[in-house]
Parts: sequence; C-alpha cells; structure tokens
Amino acid sequence: MLAAQAVSQSASDPMSGLRVGERDAPTAREGWQVVDLRAAALNHHDVWSLRGVGLPADRLPMVLGCDGAGVTADGEEVIVHAVIASDGWAGDETLDPRRTLLSELHDGTLAEQVAVPVGNVVPKPAGLSWETAACLSTAWLTAYRMLFTNAGVRPGDTVLVQGAGGGVATALVQLGAAAGIRMWVTSRDEARGARAVEIGAERAFAADERLPERVAAVMETVGAATWSHSVNSLNPGGAIVISGATSGDAPAKAELTKIFFKQLRVVGSTMGTRDELAALARFVDRSGIEPVVDSVVPLERAQEGFARMVDGELFGKVVFTVG
Repeated sequence: MLAAQAVSQSASDPMSGLRVGERDAPTAREGWQVVDLRAAALNHHDVWSLRGVGLPADRLPMVLGCDGAGVTADGEEVIVHAVIASDGWAGDETLDPRRTLLSELHDGTLAEQVAVPVGNVVPKPAGLSWETAACLSTAWLTAYRMLFTNAGVRPGDTVLVQGAGGGVATALVQLGAAAGIRMWVTSRDEARGARAVEIGAERAFAADERLPERVAAVMETVGAATWSHSVNSLNPGGAIVISGATSGDAPAKAELTKIFFKQLRVVGSTMGTRDELAALARFVDRSGIEPVVDSVVPLERAQEGFARMVDGELFGKVVFTVG
C-alpha cells in the first residue's frame, strides 16, 4: 500500500526523513480492525516526529498521521480516533499514563489503510465530506475539549485565542463562533488576524495588545511568549486552558500572585475522548461548519503538504486524499 513514513529523523532538516512509497498493508490483531482510508490530514505532530520529538528512533520506519476517515470492512463510514489506550485501560483514555497517539507506537493514517482498535472509530455523519471528516481527530478534537469540556464557557461569553492561524486556533474560532461564543484572537501577523475574523472571530488584536475588556477564558497554545498577557486578560475566576507551548514552557514571570488573587483556573487539556469525537462530528454536521483547509493534495504528493507546514505557510489544514 502507499504510505508516508518517517524513515529517519533530523531536527534541522525534517523533510530528509520523509519517504512516500509502498509498504506492507496492516493486518488486524484480535480486537482491532482495518480501515480503508479515504482522506487523512496533516498535523504538526507529524513534523515533530520527523524532527525526532516524541517518536523514538528505534520505532522507525513509522507511518505518520493521526487524522483520518474511511470505510471499515463491513462498509461503515467512520472517523478514526487517534488516542490509543493501553490494554485493559477503562475510562477516559486521555488520562491513561500509557496512552499513545497513532504514529507513536502504532502506524498512523497517512496511508491507504490503518489498523486501529475496534473501539477507535466513530460513525461519520453522512453530511460530512471526507475532507471535513479527516480534519477532526486531532486539532479539532483538542479544540472541542478545550472549549466545551475544560473552559466552562457558555454562549455569550468572550474567549481569547492566543495565536491565529494554526489548526487548533482555527478550530477554536469556528467551533466557538458556531456555539454563540464571542471569539477574539491575537496574532503577530495582521493578515492571519484578518483571516481569523473572516472565519468567525469577532476581533483580532496584535500580540500583547491590551484588550478593551477582560475575558472569561483564554485558549493557550503559544506558552511562554503569551503567558503574562493571558493571565492579565482574564476576569476574576476565569480560566486559561493550555494544550501546547510552541514558544516554550518557561515564561519569564509565572504570575502566581495574580493567579491566586484573582482565583484563576489553569487547566491542562490533551486531545479528547472517543465520545467527544463523536459529539464533535455531530456538532460540525448540524452547524454546517466547514473546517478551514489550506490545501488538498493526493497522498502520493504528501511531500508538498509537509513542505508547506515546515515552511510555515499554512492557514488551516492540509488534507491528503487517498485512492
């Protein structure tokens, strides 16, 4: 089968370790099933794997990819859930200390087929295109859990998203706007801020710009560079929900005094559960949201999609079509 694999790793030249070509098709062990993929999407996780972060070299070659949608052997159209719990784990799989994502221990979705546990698929609503369905499993699921499970916000509240343009940020804006939440964004790039307004944000601000009023929650994926601004932007009792720290995880000021004095909540958020993925798919279908897609290319040209991500040219998702 055709697949995009990490065959080597380089922190300075991640593209050097990407190979798109033939490899053996997966087989399903007991309790697993094979999904024939129709579309898959790219995440920064895939580039980090090529840089040698989170994927040990002794597991190479590894098929990359966490996002995907396809058809099971019995003809059911499904979305693949990328969080793989350890054998015997019960409950919220994101809390399993031994959990992995597809492409970390088990081959991922940037291929014609993928093998996953039987419980790691959810029905694809008939109204969703393959491209939309393929976008949901990672960045969109992360955004859904941040907003609706961990932030505690309601329609009419104001939420600030630090950093516009990335997959999680665009998903946050679109999901929040569809749910009646007033979404604000910050960006160091005026054009990216304008694009965020086009997809549903009410306002865009320059990085570190003082806001006209404080917000109920801040969605934080940037980290050190925006931490003080996030703390200072919150109403008393508000929440910072963190799912990443692309600028580093050691801010110059921890702002602990403000956090306890204003009774702020700092909530870590990682991916989401299978049930949340199913709820997300239904919400996207019923609300008519169409994820922002930067580009759609066939899997055999996966190098082009990776290059756009490595070069930082993206706004939205890169989707690979299969077959």
